Amino acid sequence: MTRRANDALPGLSLCAPAFSPATFPRAQLLAVACLLTTGRHTLANLLRIVPHLLHGSSSSYYRVLSQTHWSSLQRAGALARFVIRPLLPTGLLTLVGDDTVEGHKGKNVYGKARHRDPVRSTKRDTAWRYGHQGVVLGVLVRFPFATRPWALPVLVALYRSEEQNRPRQRPHRTPAQLMCRLRRRRLRGFPGRQFRFVGDARYGTHAVARFAPRHHARLARVSKFHPDANLYDPPPACPGKGRPRVKGRRRAKPKVAGARARRRQRLQVGW
Repeated sequence: MTRRANDALPGLSLCAPAFSPATFPRAQLLAVACLLTTGRHTLANLLRIVPHLLHGSSSSYYRVLSQTHWSSLQRAGALARFVIRPLLPTGLLTLVGDDTVEGHKGKNVYGKARHRDPVRSTKRDTAWRYGHQGVVLGVLVRFPFATRPWALPVLVALYRSEEQNRPRQRPHRTPAQLMCRLRRRRLRGFPGRQFRFVGDARYGTHAVARFAPRHHARLARVSKFHPDANLYDPPPACPGKGRPRVKGRRRAKPKVAGARARRRQRLQVGW
C-alpha cells in the first residue's frame, strides 16, 4: 500500500462508528482503492486495483453502496473534526459554498436531472448537463506550500429538482436552502467557534439572509449583491383592516456613489 493510502488511514478510522463492524472494512478498502485508482472511479475499477485484499465475494462490496445502512452525517462530522481540529484549532473559521454538476447519463441513476453547467455556459448560450448537482460546503485552510488558501469540502448535499420531489411528496429545497442546512450542521458540530460564510450571488437570497441574523452571534455572511436591488424595511404591524402589508418603507439602493468613475476611490459604505 502506497504512502498516499497510508496517510488516509487515520482519517478513515474516525468514520468507523458510522458503519457496522462487517461493513467498515469493505468501506475502508473502497476508500483506499479510490485514492489509488486512475481513470473512472467505478466499483469494477476499484476492485480491479486491489484484488488480493478482497475478503469474501466481490458482490458484498457493491452492497456497501446499494443496500448497507450507514450514516453519512456521522461520516461528515468525523471528516470535519479531522480537518478542523489539527489545522484550525482556534480562531475564526471561514466557510465557502458553491454547487457543482457531475454528469451521469445512465437510465437508472437516482436523482439525475438536467442542470445548467456554469463552466460551459456563456451569456449568450446555456449548456445543459444531465446528472447530479451537489451543493458543497468547504472550509478554507492555509498550507505553508501554497500562497492561496485551499477549500476542503466537509459537507455535500444532493439537489433534487422540483419535478423529482413532487411525485415523492418531498418538500422542494433550493440550493440556497440546502446550504443553510449544511451550515446549521457545522454550527452544531462546533458550538464554541465563530464562523464566516462566503458565497456567490446564488447564496445571497432572502432565505440565506434570514438565516444569518438568527445566528449573528457566531456567523457572518459575505456574498455578492446586485447594485440596483430594491431594499425595504420590514412590514409594519397589521392594523386589523385589509390585507397585511408585505413590505415596509423603501430604502436606498446599495449602489455606491462614484462606482462608475474611471479612477477608483476607496469609500466607506454604511450597511
